[in-house]
Amino acid sequence: MPQSGIVKYHVKLSYEVDGLVERADIIGAIFGQTEGLLGPEMNLNELQRVSKVGRIEVNTKSTSNTTSGDALIPMSTDIDTCALIAAGIESIDKVGPFDCKFKLETIDDVRAAKKEDIVRRAKEIKQKWATKTVSEGETMLNDVHRGDAGKLSTYGPSKLTCSSGLTNSKWVILVEGRADVINLLRAGYDNALAIEGAKIDESIKELCSTKDTVVAFLDGDRAGGFILKELQSVVKLDYELRADNDVEVEELTPQRIDEILRPVADEIEGGKPAVSPTSEDDKSMADVASKIFPNLNETLEAVALDEDQNEIFKVPISEVVSKLSAQSGIKYLLLDGIITQRLVESAKNAGIEYVIGHRVAKLSDSDGMTLKTFSDLGVS
Repeated sequence: MPQSGIVKYHVKLSYEVDGLVERADIIGAIFGQTEGLLGPEMNLNELQRVSKVGRIEVNTKSTSNTTSGDALIPMSTDIDTCALIAAGIESIDKVGPFDCKFKLETIDDVRAAKKEDIVRRAKEIKQKWATKTVSEGETMLNDVHRGDAGKLSTYGPSKLTCSSGLTNSKWVILVEGRADVINLLRAGYDNALAIEGAKIDESIKELCSTKDTVVAFLDGDRAGGFILKELQSVVKLDYELRADNDVEVEELTPQRIDEILRPVADEIEGGKPAVSPTSEDDKSMADVASKIFPNLNETLEAVALDEDQNEIFKVPISEVVSKLSAQSGIKYLLLDGIITQRLVESAKNAGIEYVIGHRVAKLSDSDGMTLKTFSDLGVS
């Protein structure tokens, strides 16, 4: 078939001739006796010219006084045209001087067969490459696991799981289990210790007494809340951090872990003491935060207040930076989100004194402003 044609169907016919004929005689009869029968647009010669019909293949088998065989016609027309052509060929009753009979055996949809081949091959490809991918994936996971495991250690008589860097760190991150310690390692924090149970082991109390800063980083579920209360009763905590609501620490991405821990790490490693709401400014901010927090939490909005704590505006966090560029007289800005460098710069330009949010990102400049988290102020 010409290269421009796409075979859609194979029209297969059988024939019987009451005499001895050649292959060329069969082909001549097919073209000659259908010419003009179905109209000029249905002539096989014309259909071949426009690449709608391909090369007709004919097989012959002769006996002493008869000829039989089959013919295959590749076509790229619609099924209706195929049926008409097949019916036209079945009407042929002579090949040369001999009587004959043509019979349609089948019209095969070549595309269906091709689809079957594609599906079969796709299954082979899937089996081959899925096996390879799984194998490579397992290898990668094992590599990661071995890498993390190599940084794990144990602490105390109860052999609590911890990071190998715990001993030399001046601060400790208390988490709930071994998987949490591993996840913190992936995020770059090698000073975690697993509590491994609701009952706080004596060795944890002893360790915390030797560290400059103690951070609790617990799951965001109800169980995490119970463990936090237990910790508070036996250990002095400088920071109390939680995973997102109904999310466990072991499920957090390394990026999300860093977002939560980085502000604390920057303060600790920068030599700044842990913040408690003890100053007059902090008391004032805690008073404002406690009033606003219940209606602000989990809204993804920001609220601006004047010096008398009157609301100036309340907008989605995504709009707060542009809103600040056209506002003045704001003293407090509270947001259900992270205090970013871009936000701080906009707030500074607007003359804002106090910004309160859930987290504080790593900032290069916040001079002249007081930044707090709701947790810092005892509100969360």
